[in-house]
Amino acid sequence: MKYELYGLYVITDKKLVPRARFIETVEKSLKGGARIVQLREKDTPSDEIVELGRRLIEVTRRYDAPLIIDDYPVLAREIGADGVHLGSEDTTITEARRIMGGEAIIGVSCYGSIQRGIEAEKEGANYLAFGTPFFTPTKPEREPTPFSVLIKAKETIKDIPVFAIGGINIGNARLVLNTGVDGIAVVTSVFGSPDPEAASQELSALFHDRLNNIVSIC
Repeated sequence: MKYELYGLYVITDKKLVPRARFIETVEKSLKGGARIVQLREKDTPSDEIVELGRRLIEVTRRYDAPLIIDDYPVLAREIGADGVHLGSEDTTITEARRIMGGEAIIGVSCYGSIQRGIEAEKEGANYLAFGTPFFTPTKPEREPTPFSVLIKAKETIKDIPVFAIGGINIGNARLVLNTGVDGIAVVTSVFGSPDPEAASQELSALFHDRLNNIVSIC
């Protein structure tokens, strides 16, 4: 299945979402307008990730949203997920592609490195994530990435989508979108919210506003 990769990208966090409400909470984010879901499970046994992923993909399929697995291409393939997201310490794009096949979505974290993004695009990545533009409790040690890097990324990397990630919420998301990025990836602003559906809806509405502005300008 082909997906358009843009808009609101939600990333799960087991510290924020109790297991008993995990599937229900992710579905609320999709109801609100999230277009991509990443299952991010640090220090979770492999069999638990596979079981959770298989349950989750039943939901993402209903909303025509791709399910991306963080870090583990072998588990992503076992789950039947749509793709995998790779950081600097994970396997290579080439190896992930070998494991998952030519149709898989492969995303890459570029942090603040335009060069890493250029190389990842050449190696066959399907989207890139840059950040963090703001402080985030998910990555408290990370220095904020200047907006100039996001702008340069969009100017330099033209053939695959660029997402911003890190500390983005309804109060600052417009500033991030003004850099020209194709989407925003969030954790806490949706899954740390008492109402994930409403939070997702608010953030997703910013993309509708952007499309309307583009139409009105044309």
